[in-house]
Amino acid sequence: MANIVPITKEKHQNLKLAKARDLSHVAGQHIIPLTAAEFAQASASFPIVLIKNPDSKRYRSVAMLGLEAGENLFYQDDKWTAISIPQSIAMVPFSLGLDPEKENTLTACIDLDSEFVSEEKDLPLFEDDGKESEVLLNAQQALGRLYDNERMTEKFIKELQDNDLLQELELKIALSTEENKKLVGIFTINEEKLKKLSDDKVLDFHKRGLFVPIYSMLGSISQINRLVQLRNQSSKIKVTGVQITPVVDEAANKS
Repeated sequence: MANIVPITKEKHQNLKLAKARDLSHVAGQHIIPLTAAEFAQASASFPIVLIKNPDSKRYRSVAMLGLEAGENLFYQDDKWTAISIPQSIAMVPFSLGLDPEKENTLTACIDLDSEFVSEEKDLPLFEDDGKESEVLLNAQQALGRLYDNERMTEKFIKELQDNDLLQELELKIALSTEENKKLVGIFTINEEKLKKLSDDKVLDFHKRGLFVPIYSMLGSISQINRLVQLRNQSSKIKVTGVQITPVVDEAANKS
């Protein structure tokens, strides 16, 4: 259980961070958050999709790390094997949280229960004179960039929604055991609707740089084949086929 608290000089003067840290905390995660600013680089490794929170209509962008819950195919033999490391997982044990001293203000926080944090580790968060160390300053800057990228991603997703560009996909996975699995609730961009955007809208998207994450996202779907390859290298139960099909909105078709 995480014990995340705001970092303060008064309470954490002697706290230190481990020099060597790993990504074992995501070993059992099949999806991880991804910002639109990362899509271009991440598309070389992962399928990038949107998922909808079950309790709301809000979408969030994620990288798929496996073909089923609890399966991370990019963390094998205690090592991260993908080319890039998404910001959201690279920041551990740091995160952003509300500042208890300042209303509606975010501040850098740290997980005191993390194995990478204690007074016996290597890298101090504060210098002997009480000033923030380079380690802490770098973490704060990275958290700031992550926050900005997350806000930008929310606007990007809203743009896709407002222009009716989202399309739900269904993955049908055939296994060597003759069992068939179905993966639903993932969304990508409807390429046909994208092609029908007005010239003014295309120009607007182009000027705002929206086509970079759009086409990165579309191209990344082929990385599902990489997930299959990684799965078959590490599991006795092989994937013998994957079919990716759009989910048809029956209600829309009848109207």
